Amino acid sequence: MSAKQKTKQRDLSSDSSKSGSSKNDSSVGDVKDTSPASDKVFNKYGMAAEIVNTVLKEILAELKVDAEIGQLCSRGDARILELTSNLFKREKNVQKGIAMPTCISIDNCVCHFSPLRSEPPVLLKEGQVVKVDLGAHVDGYIATAAHTVVIGANRDNKVTGKKANVIVSAYNVMEMVLRMLKPEKNFKNVEISEKMGKLAKIYETTPIENMLSHNIERFKPVGDKQIIQNPGDEQKSKSEKCTFETFEVYTIDVLISTGEGKSKTSDARTTVFKKTDDMVYNLKLKASRSFFHEAQQKFGSMPFSIRDFEDEKVAKVGSTECAKHDLMQPYPVLYEKEGDYVAQFKCTAIIMPNGIYKITGIPLDNAILKCDVKIDNNEFLGLLNEPLKPKKKKGGVGEKEKEVNNKEIENNLIKEKKKEEVEKNVETKKEEKKENKGEKLEVKKEMPKKKNVENKQKKKEG
Repeated sequence: MSAKQKTKQRDLSSDSSKSGSSKNDSSVGDVKDTSPASDKVFNKYGMAAEIVNTVLKEILAELKVDAEIGQLCSRGDARILELTSNLFKREKNVQKGIAMPTCISIDNCVCHFSPLRSEPPVLLKEGQVVKVDLGAHVDGYIATAAHTVVIGANRDNKVTGKKANVIVSAYNVMEMVLRMLKPEKNFKNVEISEKMGKLAKIYETTPIENMLSHNIERFKPVGDKQIIQNPGDEQKSKSEKCTFETFEVYTIDVLISTGEGKSKTSDARTTVFKKTDDMVYNLKLKASRSFFHEAQQKFGSMPFSIRDFEDEKVAKVGSTECAKHDLMQPYPVLYEKEGDYVAQFKCTAIIMPNGIYKITGIPLDNAILKCDVKIDNNEFLGLLNEPLKPKKKKGGVGEKEKEVNNKEIENNLIKEKKKEEVEKNVETKKEEKKENKGEKLEVKKEMPKKKNVENKQKKKEG
């Protein structure tokens, strides 16, 4: 999301509060503590992260020559829905699903390319720079990630030149930002923005103007604390300074270009939308009302692609009217200049008392990259070489660490499933016991009757 989009969204929310509004999705559910200080919340972030990492790896593995982008986007969304649907099956009030639809943007396309099924197929070609962006949520706790690769690259066919430089630049900028989130460093968001530009410049690259990294909260994909990369004059004047605190969660989204860092829309159709918080308008078209209702039911406050609607015609008409009257916020497809390349890396990070937990994202495969740029700035080198979490002291006793790794998240998922099975078995046994008790009571009631009848017959005979 760009800073301009975020500013517009904030202005719309302000206007709607004057005219009357609907209930915000962030109020869904009854949760006392929505910060990762709670083990339950921390694990839900972890569950969403595991799904995101799994699906991201699957889609990256399918990025080959002649693969169709639209089909890959549909596959990514379907997998997110499949994996999230396996969680909390017995708890009907727990919402889960897509938090960012699968977008696959190539070369100078900056972001949000998620074509419709009805559009002409776009096939991948050898040597293209491809960005995959997607996200999931569990009970409103969001995890997103993005990764950049080059089609056909391997150890024998390494990525070189501008392509290698922009990929390494974007990845290292993201890693630097993560380390600057540590509360004890006391960095302000504006300082981070400045250093992002300086590190990118070493690789002869430029951050895409006005793109946001930001905090996230339950059912809130974009929070109020922002890091604007390469801010324009307007964004600089509107940007609010902030620092970073323990138990905050951030989406670090870095987009770097080999060009000037200016992005603009093209003729590509906007397919990604998000319901605007607290806006009210009486839609005129029946198709628009149907679309808006379905979008609310399926996705709530999360971004989605109209590709995931069964009737694309209704979705196209509905999304147009909804966006026109600010009920839906569009995520336009943006482009750099033709001939330039854009790389994107995105991760979800949790600030804990004992360090930064990067819960989504895939490590950069340096074995297939040949980047000749060397960093000689000691400050940047120091930050990039710094561990996200301090090493444990031998024999030391401190706060219990919350480690996030694939194995632990997998175990959490297994525990949830086992818990559901145990609860199901307990309920079944209770029902069986009730049935058995009922049968015994009936037998006991019948027995005295038989004895009384027999006694009466004996008296008559006597």
